[in-house]
Amino acid sequence: MHRFFLPDHAFQGDEIVFPVEPARQILRVLRLRIGEKVAALDNLGWEFRVELVEINPARVKGRILGKQPVSGEPPVHLHMFLCLSQREKFEWMLQKCTEAGAAEFTPVLSSRALVQDFPALENKYQRWSRIIQESAEQSGRGRIPQLNGPVKYDAAVGQATANSILCLLAWENEKTLRLADALIGQKPGAAVSLLIGPEGGLSDEEAELAVRLGWRPVSLGRGILRMETAALVAAALTVDWFEANSG
Repeated sequence: MHRFFLPDHAFQGDEIVFPVEPARQILRVLRLRIGEKVAALDNLGWEFRVELVEINPARVKGRILGKQPVSGEPPVHLHMFLCLSQREKFEWMLQKCTEAGAAEFTPVLSSRALVQDFPALENKYQRWSRIIQESAEQSGRGRIPQLNGPVKYDAAVGQATANSILCLLAWENEKTLRLADALIGQKPGAAVSLLIGPEGGLSDEEAELAVRLGWRPVSLGRGILRMETAALVAAALTVDWFEANSG
């Protein structure tokens, strides 16, 4: 069943009037017909089963048949701090980490990041948000992960230690503490921050600053992973650990 996250104004009593973009998908891309069923999500924890009753270029409307609480969200609030990279690579990380179960993203401008044009990043926010939403719809998520505005490295590492129970830094120079071992003792529902450095790695000064502020460097294994691989592996390992230890 096709799934759509919809804004508050789309829900009108026992009917749903689809906004422009999902209406276009239904009409032009998916070519759904009257009588077919779709799922509408309010991003507040509810999923509505909807029968399409009107489909035309002027309006796409559905009738709500029932609702149920959304299940399946990971038992951890995983906040991914991703150092900025080339467009395709960064967007791939947003997409795949959403599929893996990340709950929040903050783009980070580090000293070795390939992208350094801070003002230009504001124009990418809408595209990034759309990528995250579409990935959440496709992968069966019950909520759209939050996307924060880009921040400089020093502010990012300070912000995380103030808001998370556990802050982990995926670092190639850490050879002893594995990510799964760093999670031991955490409870379901914990807030965990995970920082992925840029292609050239973090500078020694950046790594030392993170450690001073309470971040724990962790290893993702023997090999040195590409940035995008490290992001997906770290997100998947974290979510899997919490699912396996949630009782």
